[in-house]
Amino acid sequence: MIHHRLVIAIVVVVFAASPLRSRAESSAVQNCTWCHGGSAQGYAPAPRLAGQRYLYLESQLADFRSHARDNPFSRQYMWGATASLNAQTIRDLAMYFSTLRPKAADDGDNRLVSLGRTIYQKGMPDSNIVACVVCHGPTAEGISQIPRLGGLAYSYLRRRLEQWDVAAGPPMPDISSKLSPDQIDALASYLSFIK
Repeated sequence: MIHHRLVIAIVVVVFAASPLRSRAESSAVQNCTWCHGGSAQGYAPAPRLAGQRYLYLESQLADFRSHARDNPFSRQYMWGATASLNAQTIRDLAMYFSTLRPKAADDGDNRLVSLGRTIYQKGMPDSNIVACVVCHGPTAEGISQIPRLGGLAYSYLRRRLEQWDVAAGPPMPDISSKLSPDQIDALASYLSFIK
């Protein structure tokens, strides 16, 4: 009986002292939840952060803070939200959100999923567009500083695909400028359903 209580006490102490638990309760994380939600699944127009790539989150937060990421939503929402963050807090936030379990938004148009899957997996050779899978991975999980796209909300993905011509580095401006509105809808729909 004493051994059992000791194990429970150790588990409670370890959990209570866990860096992730303290990060979840930090004022920086709580500030993020106003737009990104308590489980980081996002409220429109804010993206889902749960399961996003650590290096991507870290670089984006730093870019918001330095105003290197300059578009209307960045200026309106993120410049102020990141103004007081230091490098360590940025790393902590990126680590915390990257460890949360992502969920699919499941809000795209089911009728467009097949076309979206084809564009994602095979690209569009006739338009000289490489398959998205090359950079974003087989399940759209992202790689290193390349973001996770799988499970993001349809409206967020559609807006980003429409804005990438001015808000991202190569190769996205070249790719997004060649996508028709119907292809953007299909790709955003497909990605929204990826678990």
